[in-house]
Amino acid sequence: MPKKPVFQFYAARGEVRIGSRHFQLPQHPRTRIALGSGLIVGGMLGFLPVLGFWMIPLGLLVLSQDLPVVRRWRRNFVVRMERRAADRRARKAGRPDATQAGDTPDQKE
Repeated sequence: MPKKPVFQFYAARGEVRIGSRHFQLPQHPRTRIALGSGLIVGGMLGFLPVLGFWMIPLGLLVLSQDLPVVRRWRRNFVVRMERRAADRRARKAGRPDATQAGDTPDQKE
């Protein structure tokens, strides 16, 4: 049975799901940019008791809604993680990784 993800980001709906809780992002772009920037600045002060370093990736996630550069970073990260998960599933199933160079069935002797 597949595990239910703990964290999901729905960019089209502007919604973040953490565990069983859903959080709606603000509708106005300026508000989202201010929120994302504030989270990043607060995350840089993560050594203080109330703030935490977890605020930096969350701020980048919020900014990815409106800033194309951050959106590309997020998409590249998601693609890398999906490839890594597929490689893990392939190794767990006992199949060799077909993405490595030179692993074609024609080259076996």
